Amino acid sequence: MKLMIVPIIAALALAGPIAASAQSVPPPIQAALADPGRPATDKARDAARHPGQVLAFAGIKPGDKVADFLMGGGYWTRILAKAVGDKGHVYAYQAKQFIDYRPAYADEQKAAVAGYSNVTPSSDSLTSFTFPEPLDAIVTVQNYHDLHLAFAPKGFADTVAKRLYAALKPGGVLLVVDHVAAADPNFAVPDKLHRIDPAAARAEIEKAGFKFDAELNVLRNPADPHTTNVFDASIKGKTDQFIYRFRKPG
Repeated sequence: MKLMIVPIIAALALAGPIAASAQSVPPPIQAALADPGRPATDKARDAARHPGQVLAFAGIKPGDKVADFLMGGGYWTRILAKAVGDKGHVYAYQAKQFIDYRPAYADEQKAAVAGYSNVTPSSDSLTSFTFPEPLDAIVTVQNYHDLHLAFAPKGFADTVAKRLYAALKPGGVLLVVDHVAAADPNFAVPDKLHRIDPAAARAEIEKAGFKFDAELNVLRNPADPHTTNVFDASIKGKTDQFIYRFRKPG
């Protein structure tokens, strides 16, 4: 029996990143989810979004410096603020391009950071954003596909991925969550369906220098046909989503 153990371990080591279906949630993240300052509408979304497992998978811990990249309404910003604690910091980033397109994003950003002394809002352009310090993690949820919308010129997402890479400390984590599209290596689908081909997204991010580390399967839905716009009532809130963890080597 002992002779069998070594080859089995070796085979697992060569198998590469492992898909995880569940994560235990550390106490600091549990406390962040229970924060009475979170809007009731945010808490109502927790059962479907599994934020505790997602942030545990990202390795978020007290003291971390983190960016909520393309933050939307601030759902993740508020959780991150409490999860990293007073010794950590959160940069709540919403792109200038998005605010110009929909000014309400600026109001949502302002509301999301209110009352959190360890959160700094940022609204630089996607072509020039930076952060004041090297980051431990960057979290972007249901937004990576936006880098391939009609406004973006060819190669735009490559440029953004390189800026994300530069913003992280060596060993830092990029966590990407997005709606799954069918095979679409040329990124024709994001502008139509607000989805992205996971394999194409992974290849693009790896091209920037990141190493794919693992995936978490708590948001997968095999019943999703991958052909419907994510805002369609038939699939909204029930899409198949991938959760990929990348690391900056070092």
